[in-house]
Amino acid sequence: MTYLTLTLAALLVFVSALFFQSCRRVINEPAVNECLQTRVSVRSFTSESVSETQIEKLLRAAMAAPSALNKQPWHFVVVTEKVQLEALAEVSPNAKMAAGAPLAIVVCGVMSKTAEGEARDFWIQDCSAATQNILLEAHALGLGAVWTGTYPILGRCAAVAEVLSIPEDVVPFSIVVAGHPAGENKPKDKWNPDNVSWQKYGVLK
Repeated sequence: MTYLTLTLAALLVFVSALFFQSCRRVINEPAVNECLQTRVSVRSFTSESVSETQIEKLLRAAMAAPSALNKQPWHFVVVTEKVQLEALAEVSPNAKMAAGAPLAIVVCGVMSKTAEGEARDFWIQDCSAATQNILLEAHALGLGAVWTGTYPILGRCAAVAEVLSIPEDVVPFSIVVAGHPAGENKPKDKWNPDNVSWQKYGVLK
């Protein structure tokens, strides 16, 4: 009995070690870097719809973003109906592609959930992080997406709010238009060491 117990314990330790090693490989997986470096802005989509499972993954990724004081001052309006997509395209000039896309996610800042005082405007960074997470998750799922800005152009914010019946204390921050890419999109190499300083601004390595 003791031998069997020791054998099972050793097996458990071995399996646990394999599990944690596997987790470490996932965390350090080069595919993460590949996803970052190969993501592109996609503005042309096929007619294929985006599944509800994929949409939930996009939203989960958005809500996994960091936020100041963990306020999570965001709300996401999912738009899949053709009429609404066309209406968004009409009122947001840089989101014209929404008219031919199967999906748009409008990232909004909820002012009643922001930090107080000077920290209030951290909601902009929070919604930016959420928007970027949607883009990365879309790319990881084999979808294409593009970030189109709404805030701080107040007239555009008001127009989008009217289309989606967004209340006054909620600000449409960005519109992520997404779908299955039509055609091939090649990423740009944006690495530029001149944009990096070391220890003090303007000091090159």
